[in-house]
Amino acid sequence: MQDLDAIRELLLKPQTVLITTHQNPDADALGSSLGLAGYLKKRGHRVTVVTPTDYPENLTWMHGNEEVIAFEEKKRVEVSQLIEQADSIFCLDFSALNRIRQLEPMVRQSRAKKVLIDHHLEPEAFADYVYWDSSAAATAELIFRLIDQLGDKHLIDVAMGECLYAGLMTDTGSFRHASTTGYVHRVAAELLDIGVEVNPIHRRIYDNISIEKLRFLGYILAEKLVVVPEYRFAYITITEAELKRFRSKAGDTEGMVNYALSVEGVVMAAILIDRGDEIKLSFRSVGEFSVRDLASRHFSGGGHRNAAGGRTALSLRDTEEQLLNVLPLYHEQLLETV
Repeated sequence: MQDLDAIRELLLKPQTVLITTHQNPDADALGSSLGLAGYLKKRGHRVTVVTPTDYPENLTWMHGNEEVIAFEEKKRVEVSQLIEQADSIFCLDFSALNRIRQLEPMVRQSRAKKVLIDHHLEPEAFADYVYWDSSAAATAELIFRLIDQLGDKHLIDVAMGECLYAGLMTDTGSFRHASTTGYVHRVAAELLDIGVEVNPIHRRIYDNISIEKLRFLGYILAEKLVVVPEYRFAYITITEAELKRFRSKAGDTEGMVNYALSVEGVVMAAILIDRGDEIKLSFRSVGEFSVRDLASRHFSGGGHRNAAGGRTALSLRDTEEQLLNVLPLYHEQLLETV
């Protein structure tokens, strides 16, 4: 679903644009937002990027980061005015408005034209224009494709390219996920050809770990990783007290679920985190087993086939019990997954 001509028409005249993305932005969310912001500025638009929450320090190197407004209660009036003044709002890397938390009512009620650019399944019908493809590996891929189809690929510079490459690299698991296509590699190659350097981006994102986070990871792997071999399943639970004990910051738990999935014989993994007001769940799987279906059916979630999330209002213990009680429903599928 691609309203390309309508988006082209929308961008003909300079206007005030607000770009937002999902809560707890990852490299694809922030990279695609800042990549698009750089492009729109070159087209003469006035652009502001607003995120619903703060994000990890290992993403703050991206060009344009210093101008990003991370929503917090004391900035409500400022953000509300920016949304009110916007002629168009670009919604990146999320398929439903509840993914932008406190920004949802402001964006939903805004008079601005809304543009959804995303690769998640079943997008909510809130946008005026949609540029959506669930087969895309990352929203950064869609931003590159959009700029290309608008005839402006020559406007992509190194700074923009670094942001887009970060999104591509992380959402494909360093180009190892099944979503990695020939087109993804060609996009990456074109970004390298304009001068994007791979090693510094990889180091800034993956080799920039605080000692607290490293000790936290060691504790999690030694004490909290549970393997359920009869279901080819592994999971991790993290309490609110443990987050405080290790002074966990935004993004510190990102990627921990992948360690559970890496256990020999495991085809599905989950991490359950007590965030105080709710329990957040992240799921990962391999092959044809759809954690998106499981998350959607049992945990008010969604996402991709092999990477999904969910939430509950239960206690951590009750959420863990619910998850374990769900496993028998998928026993045969889990055993047959290659």
